[in-house]
Amino acid sequence: MPTRTDQPFADLSGRRALVTGSSSGIGRAIAEELARAGSDVILHCARSRDAAEDAASNLRTFGVQTAVLQADLLDFDVFEFVSRAWDVWGGVDLWVNNAGVDLLTGEGAQLDYPAKLEKLLEVDVTGTVLLSRLAAERMKQQGRGVILNIGWDQADRGMGGDSGELFSVAKNAVMGYTRSLAVSVAPEVRVNCIAPGWIRTAWGDQASDTWQQRVLDETPLKRWGTPEDIARLARFLLSDDAAYLTGQVINA
Repeated sequence: MPTRTDQPFADLSGRRALVTGSSSGIGRAIAEELARAGSDVILHCARSRDAAEDAASNLRTFGVQTAVLQADLLDFDVFEFVSRAWDVWGGVDLWVNNAGVDLLTGEGAQLDYPAKLEKLLEVDVTGTVLLSRLAAERMKQQGRGVILNIGWDQADRGMGGDSGELFSVAKNAVMGYTRSLAVSVAPEVRVNCIAPGWIRTAWGDQASDTWQQRVLDETPLKRWGTPEDIARLARFLLSDDAAYLTGQVINA
């Protein structure tokens, strides 16, 4: 059987990508990996403009173009945001919906249950749905594109406690929507979702010894995942090497 030898694996040279929530954590790691693969990248932030600009500067060391768009997904015009993204380089080929509400650290952790639910639904669900739909419509017009959403590996099997309940609502919605949107916008546009497991982001760094042990107990590989682990999977799913994958939710 012939093998592909014309380009590196998961090459994204010449592509134009946007990653929401990419000033830190998983989003920043994805943006960096896409730049490493040759894609120009638009980074998005809600408030951390300096961090996003720093990330953009780092990405340029890979020889690609970068830009930063700032918008608070709790209070923004989705139509304007997508239009701004398309105006940067005349189109977007790869769209990653990574932005989500942080309810585990900082001010978000102090909110009551109904307030947390409201923010999750507004950003993680409504934001993802509307941005995905608008981006997909434009991608169909340009004849190609890939959308990648972020779910959660425990959403469809259950995890006890307030956070487990709340995130299961939001991430099951995103995962289900991914499957349906993929059918709606095929064959020009592919839509997939990564459902991360225990990834060491800001909350993981400060988690108690009990939670540290729980992660090891629940993870066959006996370690935390890293943002870079998710980023490498994202690179593959966004590339032509995953050209026959759509409507899939892939646990990591």
